[in-house]
Amino acid sequence: MEPKVAALKQKIEDTLCPFGFEVYPFQVAWYNELLPPAFHLLLPGPTLAFLVLSTPAMFDQALKPFLQSCHLRMLTDPVDQCVAYHLGRVRESLPELQIEVIADYEVHPNRRPKILAQTAAHVAGAAYYYQRQDVEADPWGNQHISGVCIHPRFGGWFAIRGVVLLPGIEVPDLPPRKPHDCVPTRAARIALLEGFNFHWRDWTYRDAVTPQERYSEEQKAYFSTPPAQRLALLGLVQPSEKPSSPSPDFPFTTHTPKKPGNPSRARSWLSPRVSPPASPGP
Repeated sequence: MEPKVAALKQKIEDTLCPFGFEVYPFQVAWYNELLPPAFHLLLPGPTLAFLVLSTPAMFDQALKPFLQSCHLRMLTDPVDQCVAYHLGRVRESLPELQIEVIADYEVHPNRRPKILAQTAAHVAGAAYYYQRQDVEADPWGNQHISGVCIHPRFGGWFAIRGVVLLPGIEVPDLPPRKPHDCVPTRAARIALLEGFNFHWRDWTYRDAVTPQERYSEEQKAYFSTPPAQRLALLGLVQPSEKPSSPSPDFPFTTHTPKKPGNPSRARSWLSPRVSPPASPGP
């Protein structure tokens, strides 16, 4: 990795990694090459970008402190707010650079996703995007089968959170990084895709590889709750009230926020969804 990329990656990692995130560099061209023009990122091909994902540690290291802070606004998903806050800190850490941040849930006015998160994760080498086309002579006939990313260390116990684009920073010599194919056999890929599409509520597809860490039970309970009910689950105040600390009935173990120690899917690449409809969450 060339020194310029390594230095920027280190700066972003110093900002995000203490809070349970991981960062992977890629070229915009690698992403655009897999997609039709309607989905392209409108930047020169050599433009540097970083894929950001959250690990199971993010729940304790980022979300819980965020919920206890003054940053939370009602009416918006707490996880989305937390991620946006931390991605915003990346921009603040590099004030000399032009930075564009795209969260995984952002869409254009016509509802087309601004970023196809699983495609970005694949080209960045962060996680392998397994799709129907990766199964020879698949058994599903006319059924719709969504694809899913698997991380080599966390399996399915992670979430893609967005990309950081650096217009004006071009890295034509950045070497491609292939994602690790950690589900290499046909049988295992069939089991993974069937688990993801038909049995996602039981979480087992996430164990397609033996993970270093899984979501905790409280984290699973949170993500299994419909988004509209998550504030109530957390015991937070109603939208008409002034935001404050979580109530004494807050069902999750929390800790006092700390300042960072050293700030030093489907048939093709076009599937915009990370999960099938009504998925339990990231």
